[in-house]
Amino acid sequence: MFSISRLQEVMKGIPRGVFDAAVREHGTNKHSKGFRSWDQLTAMAFAQLSGASSLRVVEAAYNSQPAHHYHLGTGAIRRSTLADANRKRSPEPLVAVVQALMSQVNRSVRKQSARALYLLDSTSLTLKGRHFDAWTAASRNRCTQGMKLHVVYARDAASPVRQSLSMANVNDVTDAIGIPIESETTYVFDKGYCDYNWWASIDASQATFVTRFKNNAALVVDRARPIDADDKDTILADEIVRFAHKSPGGKRRNRYEAPLRRITVARPDKLTPLVLATNDLTTTATVIAQHYKDRWNIELFFKWMKQHLQIKRFFGCNENAVKTQVLCALIVYLLLSLYRKAHAKTASLWLLLAELRHALFQRAAVEQSTYRRCKERRLEVRNRQALLFT
Repeated sequence: MFSISRLQEVMKGIPRGVFDAAVREHGTNKHSKGFRSWDQLTAMAFAQLSGASSLRVVEAAYNSQPAHHYHLGTGAIRRSTLADANRKRSPEPLVAVVQALMSQVNRSVRKQSARALYLLDSTSLTLKGRHFDAWTAASRNRCTQGMKLHVVYARDAASPVRQSLSMANVNDVTDAIGIPIESETTYVFDKGYCDYNWWASIDASQATFVTRFKNNAALVVDRARPIDADDKDTILADEIVRFAHKSPGGKRRNRYEAPLRRITVARPDKLTPLVLATNDLTTTATVIAQHYKDRWNIELFFKWMKQHLQIKRFFGCNENAVKTQVLCALIVYLLLSLYRKAHAKTASLWLLLAELRHALFQRAAVEQSTYRRCKERRLEVRNRQALLFT
């Protein structure tokens, strides 16, 4: 019986129509000389899934399984050819695949919950050295040199729903301003996204946000809200406030004129409490505090990506190669999430990756059939032996 390999089963989640249309639009197969964009994507996805440490390892491992290449729609790869493709080809088809996979996740989030909870943050990708300095040194800041991965993360789906890559000196809020705001949605972010006019646009879009006030925020208290007796140990204050100044200086104008809530939350492990800001005037203070606590999930997502996929050690040194590798890592993460859901796997995503990593070219259905026949044969032999002594 014929059965596809686990690698092919994972790759089936890629929206091939979207990918092929983007390839035609951007002409990435032009002058390909036999090594197409699909070959590049398959090889880079294999590199992420297998945990390969270099393109030389990718070449050796992938070419050791020639019987599976036909069904994957590819052939043998060469390290130099793959390196040239990563360096020269536009990553836009990969961006289209990432966006299509994230749209699937976003639709599932909307079906599961009437009000989605989105977490915003970014992580730095350090790119230093002789080959990186030529294009990253000019945009470095006091914290890092390299690039930033900006992500909007859906808490309920445990998956990103939007991504963008920028240089290290781009502020988080500068990237966030370009995010299309969805109504009936809650956005959670930290103080790095402090822009009162952007907050006003979120409020005008019938969405809510949870963040933190800066220490120097000039506020006027309208009234204090009552605190439940059960929450007094956690919620120190719940107040309706407004901004004191419409023109904070520097020829800027604060367009946020609606009331806000200032919730002060006790932190037993810290000397100072947490001061939250939100335009949600109806949800209880404890739920608002829990929303901000849930922001830790996106930090865990970044940690998972850096620990288990290749976005810290890069196979190429130019900007195009770095973007290609990061986008392929996001594609693999989304494919694993879809694979886990399709097969109703209860194990964590890391255990699923560990299982697949050592069985990418195995055919699960064939192995199960072989194991079942061997078990039946052993049972038949055991029954026949029992008849000899009766």
